Amino acid sequence: MDSLLERFAQNLSRWFCWIGGIALLTLTGIACLNMLMRPLGTPLTGAYELVGFFGALSVALPLGFAQLSRSHISVDILATRYSKRTSRIMNVISSLLCFVFFILVGWQTAKYATLIWRRGETSETLRIIYHPFVYIVAVCCFLLAFVLAIDFLNSVKQIKEKK
Repeated sequence: MDSLLERFAQNLSRWFCWIGGIALLTLTGIACLNMLMRPLGTPLTGAYELVGFFGALSVALPLGFAQLSRSHISVDILATRYSKRTSRIMNVISSLLCFVFFILVGWQTAKYATLIWRRGETSETLRIIYHPFVYIVAVCCFLLAFVLAIDFLNSVKQIKEKK
Protein backbone atom coordinates (compact mmCIF):
# COMPACT_ATOMS: atom_id res chain seq x y z
CA MET A 1 0.00 0.00 0.00
CA ASP A 2 1.68 3.15 -1.16
CA SER A 3 -0.78 5.85 -2.09
CA LEU A 4 -2.08 8.55 0.19
CA LEU A 5 -5.62 7.14 -0.02
CA GLU A 6 -4.40 3.68 0.93
CA ARG A 7 -2.50 5.02 3.95
CA PHE A 8 -5.53 7.07 4.98
CA ALA A 9 -7.81 4.00 4.72
CA GLN A 10 -5.30 1.90 6.65
CA ASN A 11 -4.89 4.43 9.47
CA LEU A 12 -8.61 5.13 9.77
CA SER A 13 -9.41 1.41 9.72
CA ARG A 14 -6.83 0.76 12.42
CA TRP A 15 -8.37 3.48 14.64
CA PHE A 16 -11.86 2.13 14.07
CA CYS A 17 -10.63 -1.36 14.94
CA TRP A 18 -9.17 -0.12 18.23
CA ILE A 19 -12.43 1.64 19.10
CA GLY A 20 -14.27 -1.58 18.20
CA GLY A 21 -12.01 -3.43 20.63
CA ILE A 22 -12.88 -0.93 23.36
CA ALA A 23 -16.57 -1.45 22.56
CA LEU A 24 -16.06 -5.21 22.87
CA LEU A 25 -14.34 -4.83 26.24
CA THR A 26 -17.14 -2.52 27.39
CA LEU A 27 -19.89 -4.93 26.40
CA THR A 28 -18.01 -7.78 28.08
CA GLY A 29 -17.71 -5.72 31.26
CA ILE A 30 -21.41 -4.85 31.21
CA ALA A 31 -22.40 -8.48 30.64
CA CYS A 32 -20.11 -9.73 33.43
CA LEU A 33 -21.29 -7.05 35.84
CA ASN A 34 -24.88 -7.96 35.07
CA MET A 35 -24.16 -11.66 35.68
CA LEU A 36 -22.49 -10.87 38.99
CA MET A 37 -25.28 -8.58 40.18
CA ARG A 38 -28.14 -10.84 39.12
CA PRO A 39 -27.70 -13.37 41.97
CA LEU A 40 -27.64 -10.43 44.39
CA GLY A 41 -31.10 -9.46 43.18
CA THR A 42 -30.02 -6.24 41.47
CA PRO A 43 -29.35 -6.91 37.78
CA LEU A 44 -27.91 -4.06 35.80
CA THR A 45 -30.79 -2.06 34.35
CA GLY A 46 -30.60 -1.82 30.57
CA ALA A 47 -27.75 -4.31 30.24
CA TYR A 48 -29.42 -5.98 27.28
CA GLU A 49 -29.71 -2.64 25.42
CA LEU A 50 -26.14 -1.60 26.18
CA VAL A 51 -24.73 -4.97 25.13
CA GLY A 52 -26.70 -4.65 21.89
CA PHE A 53 -25.40 -1.15 21.15
CA PHE A 54 -21.80 -2.01 21.97
CA GLY A 55 -22.15 -5.31 20.12
CA ALA A 56 -23.16 -3.45 16.96
CA LEU A 57 -20.11 -1.20 17.34
CA SER A 58 -17.73 -4.06 18.04
CA VAL A 59 -18.85 -5.79 14.83
CA ALA A 60 -19.10 -2.73 12.56
CA LEU A 61 -16.01 -0.75 13.54
CA PRO A 62 -13.40 -3.36 12.48
CA LEU A 63 -14.97 -4.04 9.05
CA GLY A 64 -12.47 -1.94 7.08
CA PHE A 65 -9.52 -3.37 8.98
CA ALA A 66 -10.78 -6.92 8.39
CA GLN A 67 -10.86 -6.24 4.65
CA LEU A 68 -7.41 -4.66 4.62
CA SER A 69 -5.82 -7.48 6.60
CA ARG A 70 -7.84 -10.17 4.81
CA SER A 71 -8.87 -11.57 8.18
CA HIS A 72 -12.41 -12.29 7.05
CA ILE A 73 -13.75 -15.62 5.93
CA SER A 74 -13.22 -16.42 2.28
CA VAL A 75 -14.35 -19.44 0.37
CA ASP A 76 -11.82 -20.37 -2.26
CA ILE A 77 -12.87 -23.85 -3.30
CA LEU A 78 -13.15 -22.72 -6.92
CA ALA A 79 -10.70 -19.83 -6.77
CA THR A 80 -7.73 -22.10 -6.16
CA ARG A 81 -8.43 -23.77 -9.52
CA TYR A 82 -8.51 -20.48 -11.49
CA SER A 83 -5.63 -19.27 -13.59
CA LYS A 84 -3.89 -16.12 -12.32
CA ARG A 85 -5.64 -14.00 -14.94
CA THR A 86 -9.08 -15.43 -14.12
CA SER A 87 -8.39 -14.96 -10.43
CA ARG A 88 -7.49 -11.30 -11.00
CA ILE A 89 -10.65 -10.76 -13.07
CA MET A 90 -12.74 -12.37 -10.33
CA ASN A 91 -11.10 -10.04 -7.77
CA VAL A 92 -12.07 -7.04 -9.89
CA ILE A 93 -15.66 -8.24 -10.19
CA SER A 94 -16.05 -9.16 -6.52
CA SER A 95 -14.44 -5.90 -5.32
CA LEU A 96 -16.78 -3.89 -7.53
CA LEU A 97 -19.90 -5.80 -6.48
CA CYS A 98 -18.99 -5.61 -2.79
CA PHE A 99 -18.23 -1.89 -3.14
CA VAL A 100 -21.68 -1.25 -4.62
CA PHE A 101 -23.32 -3.46 -1.99
CA PHE A 102 -21.73 -1.66 0.97
CA ILE A 103 -22.44 1.78 -0.50
CA LEU A 104 -26.10 0.75 -0.62
CA VAL A 105 -26.00 -0.75 2.88
CA GLY A 106 -24.35 2.39 4.29
CA TRP A 107 -26.83 4.65 2.52
CA GLN A 108 -29.86 2.70 3.75
CA THR A 109 -28.44 2.50 7.27
CA ALA A 110 -27.89 6.27 7.30
CA LYS A 111 -31.44 6.78 6.03
CA TYR A 112 -32.73 4.60 8.87
CA ALA A 113 -30.65 6.53 11.42
CA THR A 114 -32.08 9.80 10.11
CA LEU A 115 -35.62 8.39 10.36
CA ILE A 116 -35.24 7.33 13.99
CA TRP A 117 -33.53 10.63 14.80
CA ARG A 118 -36.43 12.64 13.32
CA ARG A 119 -38.95 10.50 15.19
CA GLY A 120 -37.06 11.06 18.42
CA GLU A 121 -36.90 7.33 19.13
CA THR A 122 -35.09 6.16 22.23
CA SER A 123 -34.25 2.75 23.64
CA GLU A 124 -37.02 1.15 25.67
CA THR A 125 -35.41 0.72 29.07
CA LEU A 126 -32.77 3.43 29.41
CA ARG A 127 -34.34 5.92 27.00
CA ILE A 128 -30.99 6.43 25.25
CA ILE A 129 -31.06 8.08 21.85
CA TYR A 130 -29.60 5.40 19.66
CA HIS A 131 -29.42 6.98 16.23
CA PRO A 132 -25.70 7.83 16.79
CA PHE A 133 -24.94 4.11 17.02
CA VAL A 134 -26.78 3.53 13.74
CA TYR A 135 -24.92 6.42 12.09
CA ILE A 136 -21.61 4.90 13.23
CA VAL A 137 -22.57 1.59 11.61
CA ALA A 138 -23.35 3.49 8.39
CA VAL A 139 -19.96 5.23 8.50
CA CYS A 140 -18.29 1.85 8.97
CA CYS A 141 -20.09 0.51 5.89
CA PHE A 142 -18.86 3.52 3.90
CA LEU A 143 -15.32 2.94 5.17
CA LEU A 144 -15.52 -0.69 4.05
CA ALA A 145 -16.81 0.49 0.66
CA PHE A 146 -13.85 2.88 0.45
CA VAL A 147 -11.41 0.04 1.17
CA LEU A 148 -13.18 -2.11 -1.43
CA ALA A 149 -12.88 0.71 -3.98
CA ILE A 150 -9.13 0.79 -3.35
CA ASP A 151 -9.04 -3.01 -3.76
CA PHE A 152 -10.95 -2.64 -7.03
CA LEU A 153 -8.50 -0.04 -8.36
CA ASN A 154 -5.50 -2.14 -7.31
CA SER A 155 -7.01 -5.22 -8.97
CA VAL A 156 -7.61 -3.32 -12.21
CA LYS A 157 -4.04 -2.03 -12.05
CA GLN A 158 -2.73 -5.59 -11.64
CA ILE A 159 -4.63 -6.77 -14.70
CA LYS A 160 -3.30 -3.87 -16.79
CA GLU A 161 0.28 -4.45 -15.63
CA LYS A 162 0.19 -8.17 -16.49
CA LYS A 163 -0.91 -7.65 -20.10
